[in-house]
Amino acid sequence: MEVREYTERNAASMIGTDDFQKAVELINKSESILITAHDKPDGDACGSIVALCESLRAQGKHVQPLFLSALPVWYEFIPTERIPVLGDDLQGQELAEGRLGEFDLTIIVDANSSSQLPKFEEYLRSSNAPVLILDHHVTGDGLGDVELTDMTAAATGLIVLDLFKYAGWEVTEKIAEALFVATATDTGWFQFSNTDSRVYRACGELTDAGAKPTQIYDNLYHNFSHARFKLMAAMLDSLELHLDGRYAVMQVSRQDFERTGAGYNDTENLINECHRIGTVEASALFVELKDGRVRCSLRSRGSMEVNLIAADFGGGGHKMASGMYLQGPLEDAKQLLLDKITKELC
Repeated sequence: MEVREYTERNAASMIGTDDFQKAVELINKSESILITAHDKPDGDACGSIVALCESLRAQGKHVQPLFLSALPVWYEFIPTERIPVLGDDLQGQELAEGRLGEFDLTIIVDANSSSQLPKFEEYLRSSNAPVLILDHHVTGDGLGDVELTDMTAAATGLIVLDLFKYAGWEVTEKIAEALFVATATDTGWFQFSNTDSRVYRACGELTDAGAKPTQIYDNLYHNFSHARFKLMAAMLDSLELHLDGRYAVMQVSRQDFERTGAGYNDTENLINECHRIGTVEASALFVELKDGRVRCSLRSRGSMEVNLIAADFGGGGHKMASGMYLQGPLEDAKQLLLDKITKELC
């Protein structure tokens, strides 16, 4: 089933038709395409990759998807194949040496920063293939020869959908499901402030094209493992409120992972739980890593732009959802950020 045709009048995208045309021309002249996204793939990254794979294969292209870290189990219903993981199934040097094949185009979705592409930089340096970027983040390193970047888009999946409309490519039921996942997850199932009329229109079209929202919701949010549930309980037990309840802090230690049997992927979206507390304007989740670093996720539902805070520590992301890595130990990382947040909120 086809979604509504692209026209300049009804297009909400901030990307010009010239850029869409350049992207289509780049794809049309390519035969073998590698598609990847940032590490810790989320619903937007996975959904965008799957939608592009489905569409480009239907056009007779050889397409190879690649993840830079393992896919969380609750997204495993989206791909129709097992997608190799860099660092697990092959190393960066093996990719550069052509173990997955030779490619005449690289497509990177939902990322445009080297820091979001660990272990993939070696391939980018060794490859002469042009790079096409589809991304909606504020931060970017200009990695693409052609870039479809729209910071007003709630999800990269919306940019993929606009590309399909512009090019006149069919949106099948599987593509509709993948792009619905991309859009719904990056808006917190339509709860975040980035949920605008463009999101609702697109998801309406994708539902008409075959996406099944109730089934998708069950696959995404009614699919916790017992280990993940125990990890969430441990995280909530660590909750601290600062600055009259305006700043919430939670943590997950290495001991929590060992005790619950959960993995690092199981922390995705758990930070949102503390925003059920009415006073909370900003929050941070500190996850202790095996190498001694601390991964910090930031959320905001007020005026604070947490991407600016993350950028001060070498990270980035969205205004209301960002992240970065800090040096351990855990308590030092927490104090460092508390000092920073205090200056912002007071």
